[in-house]
Amino acid sequence: MTASINSIELAQLAASAADSKQAENLVALDVSGPLPLADVFLLASGRNERNVVAIAEEITDRLAEAGSKVIRREGWSEGRWILLDFGDLVVHVFHEEDRMYYSLERLWKDCPVVPLQVTAADA
Repeated sequence: MTASINSIELAQLAASAADSKQAENLVALDVSGPLPLADVFLLASGRNERNVVAIAEEITDRLAEAGSKVIRREGWSEGRWILLDFGDLVVHVFHEEDRMYYSLERLWKDCPVVPLQVTAADA
């Protein structure tokens, strides 16, 4: 099974939003095979708690403008690891230290990477 076109487009939009707030190490993983609840995980890092929250807010706002409301969100008050659940797309915005510690890329290493095209023009 592979991620739907809609999920990939949402991941691309979320990645562009994250990039506009200086997110680092953007990675999208197609988790549709092993995980029936979502198609794509988008991982992003922020340099500090304030940056993590700003990235998550921008993603939430941009996807809402595109008609996708966040279903659940976790970790907002701490600003260390914010999880945004949009259904087929789940976004993980990490503080860079927490991202290294939890290493979701290693956990989901068997999942294909979804190519992202993030350019300055998207910001």
